[in-house]
Amino acid sequence: MDKITQALITEFGLKDFQVINTLKLIDEGNTIPFIARYRKEATGELSDEILRDLSVRLEYLRNIEAKKEEVTRLIDEQGKLTPELCQQIENAKTITELDDIYRPYRPKRRTRATIAKEKGLEPLADIIFAQEEYEKSVDALAIDFIDVEKGVETAEDAIAGAMDIIAETVSDNADYRKRIRQLSYANGTVATKASTEEDSVYSMYYDFSEPCSKLANHRVLAINRGEKDGFLSVKLAVEDNICTDYLKNQILAKKRSTTTDTVALAIEDSYKRLIAPSIETEIRNLLTTRAGESAIKVFSKNLKGLLLQPPIKGRTVLGLDPGYRTGCKVAVIDDTGKVLDTSVVYCTLPNHDKEKAKAILKNLILKHKVNLISIGNGTASKETELLTAELIREIDAEVYYMVVSEAGASVYSASKLATEEFPEFDVSLRSAVSIARRLQDPLAELVKIDPKAIGVGQYQHDMNQKLLGEALGGVVEDCVNSVGVDLNTASASLLSYVAGINVAVAKNITTYREENGKFTNRNQLLKVSKLGKKAFEQCAGFLRITDGDNVFDNTSVHPESYKAAEGLLKKLGYSKEDVKKGELSKLKEDISSYADELGIGIPTLKDIAEGLLKKGRDPRDELPAPILMSDVMSMEDLKPGMTMKGTVRNVIDFGAFVDIGVHQDGLVHISHICDRYIKHPLEVLSVGDIVKVKILDVDLKKKRISLSMKEAD
Repeated sequence: MDKITQALITEFGLKDFQVINTLKLIDEGNTIPFIARYRKEATGELSDEILRDLSVRLEYLRNIEAKKEEVTRLIDEQGKLTPELCQQIENAKTITELDDIYRPYRPKRRTRATIAKEKGLEPLADIIFAQEEYEKSVDALAIDFIDVEKGVETAEDAIAGAMDIIAETVSDNADYRKRIRQLSYANGTVATKASTEEDSVYSMYYDFSEPCSKLANHRVLAINRGEKDGFLSVKLAVEDNICTDYLKNQILAKKRSTTTDTVALAIEDSYKRLIAPSIETEIRNLLTTRAGESAIKVFSKNLKGLLLQPPIKGRTVLGLDPGYRTGCKVAVIDDTGKVLDTSVVYCTLPNHDKEKAKAILKNLILKHKVNLISIGNGTASKETELLTAELIREIDAEVYYMVVSEAGASVYSASKLATEEFPEFDVSLRSAVSIARRLQDPLAELVKIDPKAIGVGQYQHDMNQKLLGEALGGVVEDCVNSVGVDLNTASASLLSYVAGINVAVAKNITTYREENGKFTNRNQLLKVSKLGKKAFEQCAGFLRITDGDNVFDNTSVHPESYKAAEGLLKKLGYSKEDVKKGELSKLKEDISSYADELGIGIPTLKDIAEGLLKKGRDPRDELPAPILMSDVMSMEDLKPGMTMKGTVRNVIDFGAFVDIGVHQDGLVHISHICDRYIKHPLEVLSVGDIVKVKILDVDLKKKRISLSMKEAD
């Protein structure tokens, strides 16, 4: 067993076989959704979340090993590699430690120390640094190194140059840097001051300080943003003597010599000029990296909750993209998402003819039998919602509305994808279509948008964009594959997130569908250009075909398990016709005893049974339905003590924002989420949750609503 495998076993607390098999499956090119769903025996039923964490950590550890090889090679090429250095490199556990080890051997730009060495002062530095008993004073020792031609005109010049060399030697010591980094983090304080007298959202940080070890992740990101925007100056404050005392204890000879005081001065210079500034940068980077990783996890969980919100099926939806000067863009779509009609109404400014707008909307509602209105929550949303509520009261039909997030709608509407999908519409009408479809099937519509533009995170522009993109892409992939995709109706955008299918293959699938008609069985996928056997293995189980040749194709049962599925049905006295009818009550009983006979593992057997029982069903249907509205409330209607139902729209480090239907989301602080102690709101809440809340306070001037969940029961 190699050390990376052993490290992962220890770090994740998993069994040997789980890690060994998972790494083998990853290295064979299998996707995380496929491994999580169809290789449960091999992984011991690890979740997709743990598998992704394992995959990310594996990549990091392999990068460290590659870095070790590179550092070893570079030092060896200089002829300076020793057994001790080899051992140091081998024992390093982070990239930072490796950088510390390599620092003395890294080619440097000209520094004060390199200039001093060019002047021939390195031997003097060695003499002083040795701190031995000398009969001569430091000045007397330095006289021998005066060289006017090289710019060393006095003994003081020689000593100064030697001290520069000593300072750099101390700074380059990997062990010293590691310990000072630890001391600075443990004893350091992040202090912020205002860089301007202008009021801003960063005003709470205009005179702020907190120990590094206690600084909350969201504060780190807020401080970084405030510094970047020019409102804050930031400093890592550490008492100098804490670190310089450590260095002196390590370096200064126990028995004083004539050079001890000179070495002590060089140590202080080394710390203040060379070590402290770089350690401050490293700690700031460490805090930022940690905060970014935490924010990415929060963003990922929020995105998952948003994408897996239950669709509202079987409704004809009228989408409204609100606006002032340009009016409200309108799109009517049928229950399959097909656009039936479009229009523009003007109803949000005092000079607009609201009666005319209502007449146009009434006509569209009655003409197309609309029973649900989707309103974007951006500019002019409140005015549009008020008009919609009036309209519903006046119309003789059962119609409801819902305000949805329009985050990313403008990004989508201006994209190449939207242009290809709706070449005849202008940008604003495409937004209205997107807003309508977000109610019908949030997942299918939101996959068309860059996950970073969906708006369920904090400070997403301030974190590592590559890591953020990879994490969010993984979330979308997991969501799409957990739900399953209709092979005959899915867009190329949706198909591209199916395990084993890239953007090019997704387009080839839709092209094949257009040229050959609907797929009637999963095996036809092998006829799609560039979709080979490996891709088929990865994707087939996640693609559904309704009313196809084989009823198994409309289930989550993988084609590799069709024989086992048929065997299970036969043993229970069922046929494929019974699967179509849904008459499979015996599958709900304990069927574990059939696993050996069918030659499959118990987890796979249970998944087959579940897939057959839930043929064609959407797992999102089991979630609470979204809250639909027929009348509007405003903040002025809210009073402390009122209890209401709301929808969680965003979860952050210090609480959650809940939509209670008044156009302004209220904040449930972490202390008001539940009675027990929680480290993070995500332990209890997810985006899309329907929760009961009590109004604590309403600040009309600042447009803030304080809510409590624990007091609402």
